[in-house]
Amino acid sequence: MDSATAREQALDAAEKLFYGRGVQSVGMDDLRGASGVSLKRLYQLFPAKEHLVEAYLERRDVRWRGLLAESVARQEDPRARILAVFDWLAEWFDEPDFRGCAWINAYGELGATSERVAGRVRAHKRAFRAYLGALVADAGLPDALTGPLFLLAEGAMVTAGIDGGATAATEAREAARRLMG
Repeated sequence: MDSATAREQALDAAEKLFYGRGVQSVGMDDLRGASGVSLKRLYQLFPAKEHLVEAYLERRDVRWRGLLAESVARQEDPRARILAVFDWLAEWFDEPDFRGCAWINAYGELGATSERVAGRVRAHKRAFRAYLGALVADAGLPDALTGPLFLLAEGAMVTAGIDGGATAATEAREAARRLMG
């Protein structure tokens, strides 16, 4: 098995296990078994579990933001694109394997002890906030709305991670609509 294939298999297993069970509850033996990649190869690819967590979050970030942008872009009206963020969140929250925000979860587990993980989480959140800022600008709305919209989305993610279901996104969407005037 070449390194690229082994890396992808390891990341596939890491995503399934880390997101489903939590980072700290998953050992390298679990990852070996789920990925089919030997422990020796895992450690060659990722010298520490922290490196694997960082790579998992980075790969998930690219996919997550891509899916969000693809869904939002279906709306022609710039204001509707902002609300579409919350519609997409509602769909995500209703997925059967939804376990909350992977970055918030990872930060909660490792943010205080892993600067690598904390940095990856911060980068994801900055990128999401910048994306919302671009939507606000495209809609001709004041930049001052970006922060509150970001907090509504983040709050919905935390609430949905705890309570489950799309209600938090629906309520955040309504609050966003009112903020936008």
